[in-house]
Amino acid sequence: MFTGIISGVGRITGIDPLGPDATHGRRLTISAPPGYLDDVQLGDSIALNGACMTVTSFDRAANCFTIDISAESLQRTAGLAERGRINLEKALRAHDRLGGHLVSGHVDGVGTVSHFSPVGESWELRILAPRALGKFLAYKGSITVNGVSLTVNRVTDAPQGCEFSINLIPHTLENTALGELAPQRPVNLEVDLIARYVERMLSVEAAASD
Repeated sequence: MFTGIISGVGRITGIDPLGPDATHGRRLTISAPPGYLDDVQLGDSIALNGACMTVTSFDRAANCFTIDISAESLQRTAGLAERGRINLEKALRAHDRLGGHLVSGHVDGVGTVSHFSPVGESWELRILAPRALGKFLAYKGSITVNGVSLTVNRVTDAPQGCEFSINLIPHTLENTALGELAPQRPVNLEVDLIARYVERMLSVEAAASD
């Protein structure tokens, strides 16, 4: 489990194939901030842009670690197949503060940035989400974008999907990789865990009453 509070910004520095064709995944080498790996062990979970991955090797002296990602995961996520900055979050410990919201690290879908511009001291980020995720988005509800726990300010349903708006304060832009977003960029989305369970319970009850 995670909270959506980014604990560091790393960089994908290496992408190596795990096999000869597209059915095979990739081994990613990630450079982490100094000291970030001091309490990391083999097999630990670290979310990369919101996708939970397992540490397969690490080098504390060089501040880098590797993860293996399957072809399936690459097809269902964004930003994990190219070199560049990436949001990092270590798995939640039982005594940690829950500063964001409960996040599983399982990407529910890939959205597309439709608008990103400054408004006063902050920035407005608008994202077009797949229609199937629209029922989980609500005013003042929680959403995870590239691993960052954020609050939805507005929701607009449309035939092509569901567009939602978020306000990003300077602190968020300075301490995550969200500042590099631009229109048409894909982003990983994870809906609120509680909303997902509520939808499941309601759908089961509706089916039982038919």
